[in-house]
Amino acid sequence: MLVSCHGIDLSDAFLSVSKAISSKITNPILEGIKIVAEDDTLTLSATDTELSIEKKIKANIKTEGEAVVPGKFITEFIKKLTNEMIELELNDKNQMIIKYDDSQSIIQCYNVLEYPSFKTVESMQYFGISKKDLRTVINKTIFSVAVDDARPILKGVLFDIDKNVLNAVALDGYRLAKVKKNIVSNLTMGIVVPAKSLAEISRLLDDSDDIINVYVDKSTLMVDFGDTKLTTRLLEGDFVNYKQIIAANYETICVINKEQFEDALERASLLSKVGQGNCVKFDVKEKNLCITSNSEIGNVKENVPINMTGKELLIAFNARYFIENLRANTDEFVRLCFNSPANPCVIVPVEGDEFLYLILPVRMIG
Repeated sequence: MLVSCHGIDLSDAFLSVSKAISSKITNPILEGIKIVAEDDTLTLSATDTELSIEKKIKANIKTEGEAVVPGKFITEFIKKLTNEMIELELNDKNQMIIKYDDSQSIIQCYNVLEYPSFKTVESMQYFGISKKDLRTVINKTIFSVAVDDARPILKGVLFDIDKNVLNAVALDGYRLAKVKKNIVSNLTMGIVVPAKSLAEISRLLDDSDDIINVYVDKSTLMVDFGDTKLTTRLLEGDFVNYKQIIAANYETICVINKEQFEDALERASLLSKVGQGNCVKFDVKEKNLCITSNSEIGNVKENVPINMTGKELLIAFNARYFIENLRANTDEFVRLCFNSPANPCVIVPVEGDEFLYLILPVRMIG
């Protein structure tokens, strides 16, 4: 192999694919990044066997070939050479010679034959979605996935696809997040995508209206960005029937300014963290939501104006769950829906049904 390319292009490619290298290495070969030089293209790829990322860049290919280089080292090394033209040469000792300016470095490569093959999507089923909408779907749900291993299926986000509608759902036993988006599709299926993979997909997305294709089969999902492809295994098992959790009607409904609500919760939660496990109380009345928190060092009382219909209510929650979904929301006003102190609160838009957040209450202390 003998190739040359711009340092900035090579560095960007290494940085992109290195996200698929696991922090918990069980097989040393998985610490590597595979490089394939063919025609006028340099293809870099990395995998932890669950998540795979591949990126192609243009290069001057003098001699075709392939190699597997130490991933973390070469990513950091090339990042220091973004202003240089770089030449990569594989010698007969399976060493990569990196030439730049009037200098060179040599690193030992792995056995390319030991590198695992990538999982590919077996079917051509896909749906189209704008980059902006996919990024919104991920960022407005991913914080609600479970983080422990008690129920592995909950460590991912359900993509519930019904023709041209995608409902993305995440829950962890204490809260639920659901986001609805229109897509280009004729599929009817449900798949669960690992949160780790979705986080990497989000990093590759921008807020444009460009449509990208997401290919799926029963065990794999692949997002095609053109010069970059991300492939992930799907989680296996039955997801929770989320539709049964969401009530059809509510006895108390109030409209509140999202920013005022969020600011009040953040101030109240500073004190509640001291001794009550982040618990805050909501006293919902006709024109006012009173948020209170108490600890041995004092108390906080925040009043936020609301427009309420229905019954007055006193209920308590973990403030963090509210704050996290409010931060992910850009609406000026939101609607809070309650039934009783023992039932969940549901947060929805004032108009439309793009998102729904459900949060379980906690037992009130004192």
